[in-house]
Amino acid sequence: MDEHVPLARIQLLLRSVALALIALSLSPRTVAAKPQFAAMFVFGDSLIDPGNNNDLNSLAKANYVPYGVDFNGGVPTGRFCNGKTIIDYLGDLLELPLLPPYTSSSVNSGNIVGGVNYASAAAGILEETGQNLGERFTLSEQVQNFDNTLNQLKGQMNEQELSHYLASSLVVMILGSNDYINNYLQPSFYTTSYFYTPEDYADLLIQRYRRQILVLQSLGTRKFFLGGIGPLGCIPNQLATGLSSPGKCVSFVNDYVGMFNVRLRSLVDQFNRDYKGSIFVYGNTFAALGDIIRNASTYGITVTDRGCCGIGRNQGQITCLPFSSPCTNRSQYIFWDAFHPTAIVNQILASKAYGGTTSDCYPMNVQQMAQI
Repeated sequence: MDEHVPLARIQLLLRSVALALIALSLSPRTVAAKPQFAAMFVFGDSLIDPGNNNDLNSLAKANYVPYGVDFNGGVPTGRFCNGKTIIDYLGDLLELPLLPPYTSSSVNSGNIVGGVNYASAAAGILEETGQNLGERFTLSEQVQNFDNTLNQLKGQMNEQELSHYLASSLVVMILGSNDYINNYLQPSFYTTSYFYTPEDYADLLIQRYRRQILVLQSLGTRKFFLGGIGPLGCIPNQLATGLSSPGKCVSFVNDYVGMFNVRLRSLVDQFNRDYKGSIFVYGNTFAALGDIIRNASTYGITVTDRGCCGIGRNQGQITCLPFSSPCTNRSQYIFWDAFHPTAIVNQILASKAYGGTTSDCYPMNVQQMAQI
């Protein structure tokens, strides 16, 4: 008898139990519960954009069918997914209302107490990132938009109330992917790869990122979840370049983003040392998504190398074409289009952010942060 079989069965059983717990934790609630944070403020790119680019002069939009086919009654909202984003699922777990986009009329009318989502497709840490796709709210502009929200909140709370509210709120930041796929890895549009080694470029990104994070901290926010970059070398867009053998990710791309992630995790350590009244958490997106790719079958996923909609691997990969017909078995795909995960993957990633181990979130998860 093979002595490794029992261990393999145990590992499979543990993974099955974990998946069951994920499903249970994300099931619809029957009793209203108190939100675990006062609010959530979100900064990022198309992975979590809820529709802020809809009215911009930009190629980076998702306000058309088939985007949103499994959300909002099938009416597109601008989310780059078939359903909910990571932020939507994380909000469910935290008992927070669905966050409005910064550009929505509800924000303009002052409906902001539960938080606001400022994320913008094609945005990056660097100002120039994504400019090849047109208008977007850069990170610095998103931070400025948050300052505008603060001015609105000052009309709804006194100084002491606002200070407590901000300190009890969660800031989520998920950026960096576009600084590679819509900057460093596109030498025909950008010069960064000519002037920076991969190591120096990662240093540059962290330096600029650090500056904006500390602006938010100086404005009164105290709890931060900083999501790392996922394995970009494994997304259909990069697989379509032909720079990897069939069935393999583009290793040098993953190496590049790994340099950024290592530095981001170190930045979290530095922040937690230097800013004692604040909490900073690193979300290990690279490991979490990598686990889903490597162990797809244990998550009920069968397709790992192409999007549910878009163009096939050998023809190049893009976002979904307007009114195209996506796959019907969406829960069996990791990727919705060439760049973005399906709702089922977003659900798994949100659960890891909320209740994962230190290999998912360091030095604690979001649920633990809420209790401090």
